Amino acid sequence: MATYLYIVQILLGIALIVLVLLQTKGSGLSGVFGQDTAVYHTRRGLEKTLFNATIAVSVAFFLVSLLTVIISG
Repeated sequence: MATYLYIVQILLGIALIVLVLLQTKGSGLSGVFGQDTAVYHTRRGLEKTLFNATIAVSVAFFLVSLLTVIISG
């Protein structure tokens, strides 16, 4: 049982990494050096879908991680 949870956790981790990398399209190193040129806009279409998918995958990753810790003792 724990082996299946480890596999699910690895797959969710990879999916989470991919989703986060797909989201950060306009952020560069300018924010690190104090040049905050952020333009706030409403998420629409694919950007909103990626955002919601990232939240769902991160919640699933957290729950699978907790379940893995509880099962493996």
